[in-house]
Amino acid sequence: MDQSGKENKMSKFVIIGGVAGGMSAATRLRRLMEDAEIIVFEKGPYVSFANCGLPYHLSGVIPEREALMVQTPEALWERFRINVKANHEVIKIHPLEKMVEVSHNGKIFQESYDELVLATGASAIFPPIPGIEQAQNIHTLKNIPDMDAILSRLNQNIKNVAVVGAGFIGIEVVENLRQRGIHVTLIEKAPHVLPNLDAEMSAFVQEELQKHAVDLHLSKAVVEIQNNGDLLVLDDGTQVPTDLTILSVGIRPNSQLAEQVGIRLELKNGIVVNENYATSEKHIYAVGDVAVTKQQISNDDALISLASPANRQGRQVADVLAGLKRMNRGSIGTAIVKVFNINAASTGLNERMARMKYENVGVVHVSGTDHATYYPDSEQMWIKLIFDKKTGKIYGAQAVGRSGVDKRIDVLATAIKGNLTVFDLPELELTYAPPFGTAKDVVNMVGYVAMNVVEGISENIQWHELAVELGRGKQLLDLRNEQEVRNDGQIKGAINIPLNQLRDRIGTLDSKQEYIVYCRSGLRSYIGERILKQNGFEVENLDGAFDLYKTIMKEEVEHVEKY
Repeated sequence: MDQSGKENKMSKFVIIGGVAGGMSAATRLRRLMEDAEIIVFEKGPYVSFANCGLPYHLSGVIPEREALMVQTPEALWERFRINVKANHEVIKIHPLEKMVEVSHNGKIFQESYDELVLATGASAIFPPIPGIEQAQNIHTLKNIPDMDAILSRLNQNIKNVAVVGAGFIGIEVVENLRQRGIHVTLIEKAPHVLPNLDAEMSAFVQEELQKHAVDLHLSKAVVEIQNNGDLLVLDDGTQVPTDLTILSVGIRPNSQLAEQVGIRLELKNGIVVNENYATSEKHIYAVGDVAVTKQQISNDDALISLASPANRQGRQVADVLAGLKRMNRGSIGTAIVKVFNINAASTGLNERMARMKYENVGVVHVSGTDHATYYPDSEQMWIKLIFDKKTGKIYGAQAVGRSGVDKRIDVLATAIKGNLTVFDLPELELTYAPPFGTAKDVVNMVGYVAMNVVEGISENIQWHELAVELGRGKQLLDLRNEQEVRNDGQIKGAINIPLNQLRDRIGTLDSKQEYIVYCRSGLRSYIGERILKQNGFEVENLDGAFDLYKTIMKEEVEHVEKY
C-alpha cells in the first residue's frame, strides 16, 4: 500500500543522478515505501557531496576534504537499503520497454524500472573560445574531481589566476583564492559583478573586491586564449597573463538522455515538467537543475539552479510517486554570497526583470543597522525593495552589508512566499534586543518607506533617473549639514540648505521650481520633502540618497573647496 492507501503495483524506482535532487528523492521514497526497490545511478564517483562547499576547500576554510562527502553508497545501503551505483552512466532510455542502458567499466547492461526520475543536474559551460582546446590550465568547478584538479594546479606554486564569470560561484572562488595569497583577475562580460543583483547594489561588492586587490575587468569578454592557456585576450585588446583559469560562465541542463527519446525540452534545453514533475513521457519525471521550473512571482519559465529548490523538488517528486498530493509551485530564487567582509543576498525579481514584466514598478532603498547602534559593533546594511506602486505586491528584494543580511532577506523571501504586501512589513514582529536588532527593524522601515510611495505621501526617483530629471530643469537640493558637504562632497549642480534651516530659508526657494531633495541616507530628505510639499512645492526624493548615489556614480560627486 502507498501513502494514499491505494494498492501499490509499481515498486521499482530508478533515479539517474544523485546529490541534492536525486538523493532527496531516493531517501524520501524509502521513508514512504519500505518495500520499494530503489536504484540510483550516478555517472561520477561521488553520489552525495556538498558542492556548495567546494570553493571553501580551495582556501582551507573547510580543511578536510572528507567533510564535503555527505553520504557514501555503503552508508546509504546500510541505513536506507538504497542501491547506489557510482561510476555507472545511463547512456540510453527505452520508454516503451521501461528500461535504461547503463555503462560501467566498459560494459553495458540493462535495468528495468516502473518509474524513472531524471536528476542529472547541469554541467558547467565551456565556451567555444579560440584556443580553449589547446589550453592545459583551464578548469571549471562543479564537482569533487573538478576541485581536486584545481587544487593539484594550485599546489604547483601558482601565482596568478583568472576567474571568468562574476556570478555567485565565481565570486566565491575569487575570495578563496585571495585567501591563499594568489593574485586574481576577475573578468565579467556584464557591466557589474553579480548580474542577478542590480547595479547599485553590486557596487558595494565591487568596492569590497577592489579593497582586497582583485583586478576587475567588467563589460569585457575573453575572445582568444593563447600560449596553451597562459594568456587571455579580451575583446578590448587587453591581455591577461594567467597560470590558471577557472571558468564560471554558467551552466546548462544535462538533458541529453531526455532529448534522445523526444521528451519535451524548452528553456536552454531544460526538461519541461508539470505540477507533479512529470515529463512529456509517461513514467518519467525530472527534478533539480535539469528541469524547467516556474519563477513563482512572474510565472515565467526559469532555470533556478540552487540547492534548496533541488532538495525540495526531490522530496516532492517522491511524495507524488508514493501517492501523496504535492504540487510544484516553482521557486523565487533566494540566494546569498559572502564576499570577504560583506554579504550580498537577493530574492525574487530584480528591478530590471520587474520593469520588463510589469507596469507601475516601485523601488525603495533603505539603510539600517543589524542591531542597535548603541550596542557595540553594529554594522550598516542596505535593503532594496521592488514592488507594485498600486497594490503593494512585493516583487523582490536585495540586501548588502557586513552582518544581518541573511536574516532580512529570509524574512522578505518568506513575505513573498506568503503573499504579503508592503503594508504587512511594518506589522512583522521581529525579535529585538540591543545585541540582535533594532526596535524598528530595517525590514519594518523598508515597509514604511514603500507604503509612503504607494499612498502618494512620498515620490521618489532612482539614481539612474537623476540625470534625465535634471535635464528637464529640476533642481537638486542637498539637505545635509555644512560639515558633511565639506567632508564628503556633493552631487554636481546641487544647492545646499541644511534641513534644520529649511523652514527659515524656504523663502529663498522658487515656488515655481521643481526640486529633488537628498541627504545622506534618506531620512532627512523625506522630512524635507514633506515640509516643502506642504508649503506648495513640487518635490521628489532621491531614493537611497547620497550614500547610495556616490557608490554607483562616483564621477558625479564633486569636492567643495569653499562652502
